[in-house]
Amino acid sequence: QVHLVESGGGLVQAGASLKLSCAASGDTFSMYAMGWFRQAPGKEREFVATVSSSGGTTQYADSVKGRFTISRDNAKNTMYLQMEDLKPEDTAIYYCVATKMFLVPADFRALRFWGQGTLVGVSS
Repeated sequence: QVHLVESGGGLVQAGASLKLSCAASGDTFSMYAMGWFRQAPGKEREFVATVSSSGGTTQYADSVKGRFTISRDNAKNTMYLQMEDLKPEDTAIYYCVATKMFLVPADFRALRFWGQGTLVGVSS
């Protein structure tokens, strides 16, 4: 099983940038597709982005496309989410996920491996 730990969250103003990291341990990182979900207060957890095990394929939610970039470094067992031009509606707890499927599916109920989350707050 893989163990995931997020970092890099914080409180910023609209228009700012943040870079989240997800460090993996416990299993072969390069065997897993990775992704990010987020959950805002009072809302359901939603898909943000995913990257394939090799890093060659990525997908994004429409709400973040063009502003967020997902990437991974298999040599460092770490995945990243570079967030640009942050908006107040990006405020949420961001969770790192892993799966042995080709990509992380949008249905979070299908996923077993989760990090503890990191808080991103964006003020207007």
